[in-house]
Amino acid sequence: MSSAAEESRLNSLDRVLDEQEPNSTLAGELFAVVDAIEGQPALRRSLTDPGMPGEQRQALATRLFDGKVSPAAVSVVAEAAALRWGGGRALASAVERQGVRAELRAAQANGQLDNVEDELFRFSRTVAGDRGLSEALRDRSSGLPARTELVTKLLNGRAYEATTILARRAVAARQGTYDATVESYLALAAQLRERGLATVRVARPLSADQHERLRAALSRQVGREVAMHVIVDPEVVGGVRVELGDEVIEGTVSSRLNEARRQIH
Repeated sequence: MSSAAEESRLNSLDRVLDEQEPNSTLAGELFAVVDAIEGQPALRRSLTDPGMPGEQRQALATRLFDGKVSPAAVSVVAEAAALRWGGGRALASAVERQGVRAELRAAQANGQLDNVEDELFRFSRTVAGDRGLSEALRDRSSGLPARTELVTKLLNGRAYEATTILARRAVAARQGTYDATVESYLALAAQLRERGLATVRVARPLSADQHERLRAALSRQVGREVAMHVIVDPEVVGGVRVELGDEVIEGTVSSRLNEARRQIH
């Protein structure tokens, strides 16, 4: 399956979710559906059976989940089942993505999205910088419930509820690692605000003025607003390294970063 085809399917699901009223309850229902799909191989096979027409898979999903979750959640899951995926895991990942988007949309509606995004980023850096914590969240021998409970204890009362919910979901590391999974959440948050997402590694901390001038310079380069997450790394090459989508720009290599580099000197 091509990435273009997958993007088309994901966009189709995005449109269905975006027609629903933003609320955290919907996110929780979608996460519960994901857990059910992942825990029942027969269910995964039925909902992604390539020998069954999409309309029949859609009807099956509606019958299975109607009355168990809200009509809004049923509409998202039924649309997901109607689409053709590479298997049950891919279907679960697609619904999981919508659960994350539902949580982020609820935070946006409550005026909390900026704070939630910042808290998620900071917590992911805390995990990355603490070897013991990072290993504890990776240790599958302790079981997923125990690892998610660890995140709850760390964030309970110290972060927005949406931050805690998403930080807990990221423990499953569906994007390979905890950091990569949280990064995918941050990309979805930027997408909701119609912004690009740049991860900037700098050799020394930036002042508020330097941060804003660098963000503005990157926004001009990509032609739209950019949300910028800064990581201080004294060993970064050339004093600044920018990850913008799939593109990486090194301060000592690319002349395209010259303007951005001038903003922090």
